[in-house]
Amino acid sequence: MATRDVKQKQQIDVVLNSINEGVFTVDQNFRITSFNRAAERITGISRQQVLGRACCDVFHADICESACALRRTFATGRPVVNATANIVNNQGDRVPIRISTAILKNTAGDTIGGVETFQDLSQVEQLQKELESRYTFEDIVGRSSAMMQLFKVLPQIAESDSTVLIQGASGTGKELFARAIHNLSPRRKKRFVAVNCAALPDALLESELFGHKAGAFTDAKRDKAGRFELADGGTIFLDEIGDISSAMQMRLLRVLQDHFIEPLGAVQPKPVNIRVVAATNKDLANLVKSGQFREDLFYRIRVIHMNLPTLKERREDIPLLIDHLVGKFNRLQTKDIAGTSPEVIARLMAYEFPGNVRELENIIEQAFVLCRTGRIELRHLPPELRSDKESVGQRIGSMNLRVMEKQMMAEALRIYQGNRKMAAGSLGIDVATLFRKIKAHGIEAPESDGRGRRRGR
Repeated sequence: MATRDVKQKQQIDVVLNSINEGVFTVDQNFRITSFNRAAERITGISRQQVLGRACCDVFHADICESACALRRTFATGRPVVNATANIVNNQGDRVPIRISTAILKNTAGDTIGGVETFQDLSQVEQLQKELESRYTFEDIVGRSSAMMQLFKVLPQIAESDSTVLIQGASGTGKELFARAIHNLSPRRKKRFVAVNCAALPDALLESELFGHKAGAFTDAKRDKAGRFELADGGTIFLDEIGDISSAMQMRLLRVLQDHFIEPLGAVQPKPVNIRVVAATNKDLANLVKSGQFREDLFYRIRVIHMNLPTLKERREDIPLLIDHLVGKFNRLQTKDIAGTSPEVIARLMAYEFPGNVRELENIIEQAFVLCRTGRIELRHLPPELRSDKESVGQRIGSMNLRVMEKQMMAEALRIYQGNRKMAAGSLGIDVATLFRKIKAHGIEAPESDGRGRRRGR
């Protein structure tokens, strides 16, 4: 090799080894031709061990067989940018990475191979886990002021034995809060029994709640314990309590006052030791005024009152909920979807969510069915969320975009431990813009710059 070529190769090696991201090149047969120091560090394998070997034999990535990014680049001639994958390092540990690929050409314009850069996301993944854990209470996810206030009082509510009324629209997570109250209470070793009061007619609901004795009615072949008896010592959750009839309201009031139940056909009442948590999506106070709900029962079940916000009232929780749901469905469906594109986040932040968190969960579950690898894009969303720009703008309504922008920037700075360059890159803006926005929004950015140094030094 000519002296000039040797010097040129040495200069290229110096540049590649100064890069903090892993870089390797391959020939047209996918044999590794170069491997920088960062690649050695991330994989735990030396350059001498990998040169000349097929890249799939070195990385053992989950995308090697079916969705190799380099193979896609060779086939299409187009680069792959910021795809995600998992590799197995020399110690046998899984390492999450973000990768980009491109074609390598000689001076004549002929393809001679490909190049791939990859970044270790282990620290980012751990930070995301810590962040999610910080904003998760039992199975309830949220960081909005409304949710944090509920998280603050929930342990105190659980410690008491008073009856609780949870009010909130459908899909806001009323049962999750009821379960959290039970799980944090002294009754947690006993049963949590849930009953949907709106799902059964009066005759069946009475038998379901209070039980019956054999012969109490035609099909009663044997004794059956009711839900109150099954919950003895624990908690009973009466969902949609606003839908029960006046007669059932009276029976329920007697149980709450006397702590006895009377199974159908029984001669003697049975004592029960239960805590009642009730829930409704209706305005019970208005039902009391109109005579549709007993005032004495209303005050009996409303000793402690919790009002759950709708999802559009806590839009800042949507990105966190999406991350939580992506993790959940990755576990359930044994997939490795990396997350959602910025366009998907923006579209979901703008949506009104009449079905609240339950609707968001259904949207992400549907996207998982359609998305095979990589991340969820707009094309994976339901048709009503893939409409034109005008209808999206109409759905934004009163959403404060300035608040949304501030929250997304603060979140990026937390994830990247104050590293402005990485935070700006994840947001798709330059560092100067990020600094300007931090000042404009009054964002309390971490003192560290993400490299173990404090700002201003």
